[in-house]
Formats: sequence, structure tokens, C-alpha cells
Amino acid sequence: MDINKLLEGFLGSGSGADDKAQSTGGTGLPGGLAGGAAAGGAIALLLGTKTGRKLGGKALKYGGMAAVGGLAYKAYRDWQQNKPSGQEEKPLNLPKPPAESGFDVEHDRDAGGEDFRLALMRAMIAAANSDDHIDKAEHGRIREQIEKMGFGAEEKAALFDYFSQPSDSAAVAKLARSREQGAELYLASALAIDPDTPEEKAYLDKLSGHLEMPDGLRGHLDLEAEAARRQVEN
Repeated sequence: MDINKLLEGFLGSGSGADDKAQSTGGTGLPGGLAGGAAAGGAIALLLGTKTGRKLGGKALKYGGMAAVGGLAYKAYRDWQQNKPSGQEEKPLNLPKPPAESGFDVEHDRDAGGEDFRLALMRAMIAAANSDDHIDKAEHGRIREQIEKMGFGAEEKAALFDYFSQPSDSAAVAKLARSREQGAELYLASALAIDPDTPEEKAYLDKLSGHLEMPDGLRGHLDLEAEAARRQVEN
């Protein structure tokens, strides 16, 4: 399975999922993925079914998976050093965390031994579907659109599997094998939604609890997520 192609198609062309594609100025994707729904990514199919959702997922499309690591690392260090978070003018442009920091999403593995970026994708989908606004008919339309997006068989199978899973905060939390990964999973979830419904807020509460997040850390992560949303708002 081509992880980079899957992630870029998931977040949207230009998301930063494929560093090589960015450096050459191209998308690194076949034509079918570069247009249509893929302009906003496969996650836009899920978010787009909810009336009034404007910012959910935009920060992720802009910054890609690398932004999750950078923002989580910044929040984690601020929490450790008792410094304020969310003060950066352009938080989505933070430098890549050091390889030994525990926040290197591109080269890390989840608790099951898979590429950790897939765990972050699962976290985003679960958060985006946490208010159960997707009915059976809408799931069918999402599957139809994914079929048209030019993914290979393995990439489509992975997306179908992730989109069909229930929104389970406990299952998402089990993907983390460290406190650092837990921070990244929480931040990815917070970035995938606004959150603007009681159900979404309750989901993040449950996820934080299942991750056994230390006192104060969640607040720093929430501030970084808010700062990222402000950047794409402007």
C-alpha cells in the first residue's frame, strides 16, 4: 500500500503528505486524485455532509500530518515548561520536531506496529463522525466518491474500512504506545472538527480520558488547535 498516496488523497492535494511531491512542485497523484472531491480530500466527503461545517479539517489540509507532529510537540514542551501555548502567528509552519522527540509522525509506529500516520487518519475519521451525522445513504455516497478518486485496491480497502468503523474513542486511544503519541492522536482529532456540537465535545472529553492525559496537557493541545484554525481562517 502506498501510504503517501493514501494520505494525500485523504487530506487533499497539496496537504504535504508527500514531501517528495512537494519538493518537485507536483501532487505525486494520478489525475483522478488531483481533482473533484480530492481537492478537499476524502475526509471532506465526511465533513461536507454536515451543514455549516467550515473549518473542520482545513488546518490538516494546509499543514498535513507534519503539522500534527509540530503542533503536538510545541504543546507538549510548553506543558512541560509551564509556558503558554497557541501564541504563534503561523502555528502550521512550525519546524519539524527532532527525530528523537517522540513526535516524528513520518517514521513512527503505532501500538500495532503500523505506520503511525494511519493511526492519525483513523483518529480524524472517528472524531469527524463522532456526532453520528452520517446515515446509511450518505455512507453509500461516500463509498461511491472514493471509488471514483483513483485509489489502488489497497488504498480503497483501507479507506472503506476506516470510514465504516464506529466512532470509538477507546479504540483510538489504544493506538498510542506513548504519551507523545497520545498527544498527537488527541490533537489530530481536535483539528478534524471545529468542535461545535455537544457530541463532538463529549467525544474529545472521552478520548482525553481514555488516553489518561496528564493535567494541563489537554489545555495546551486545545490552544494549539485553536491557533491552527485561526491561521486558516485568515
